[in-house]
Amino acid sequence: MDRDEIVAQIVAKLTEKHPDYDRDEVERVARAELAELENSPVQDFLLVLTERATKKRLKRKP
Repeated sequence: MDRDEIVAQIVAKLTEKHPDYDRDEVERVARAELAELENSPVQDFLLVLTERATKKRLKRKP
């Protein structure tokens, strides 16, 4: 799965579950979190790890 597909899936899932989240903000955060994990040895789990990190970061926002 390529990086754009990972981000697209995360944006779709999170904005469906949390309609109050701004789609552009979710995409920006997901891309930032994915960039941090790009060199991680667990490449098979990038989707799950990025989604978790994105949710956590969005929940911290006021």
